[in-house]
Amino acid sequence: MNQGSHQGLCLDVTEIQAILPHRYPFLLVDRIEELEIGKRVVGIKNVTINEPFFQGHFPGRPIMPGVLIIEAMAQVGGVLAFKSAKEAGAKLVYFMGIEKAKFRKPVTPGDRLRFVVEVLRARHPYWKMRGEVFVDETLVCEAELMAMITDGAAAPEAES
Repeated sequence: MNQGSHQGLCLDVTEIQAILPHRYPFLLVDRIEELEIGKRVVGIKNVTINEPFFQGHFPGRPIMPGVLIIEAMAQVGGVLAFKSAKEAGAKLVYFMGIEKAKFRKPVTPGDRLRFVVEVLRARHPYWKMRGEVFVDETLVCEAELMAMITDGAAAPEAES
């Protein structure tokens, strides 16, 4: 893909916080490196031993919980859906479902997660995306995610 297709949309953590409602310790995206509106996003999470979940998962053998890898992937996909929405006004992106999740290798402190999330289907207000997570060049996780964009007035029934 050429550089022009990324539209220069790279986001730092301050810009991500303007999009996602998550905050410490649940904001799991450090940076968006590439964003192709309506198509694809690449996000980064630097995993450190200071993450609060490592205290209990697992003492002496720290491994990032798979559910948090999926949550981070969903947050990266949420940035893509939010930035791609054509409607004006306050919006929230709700994670609605997950399919075909596979965990290929444990994620440990010192790993740099690279999330590549691509749109499979988008029909307002619903989105289906496929995500892959890499450490270096190694695939560590993959899944299909479903999301819904709403005006934020009320949570959809599927949200839990």
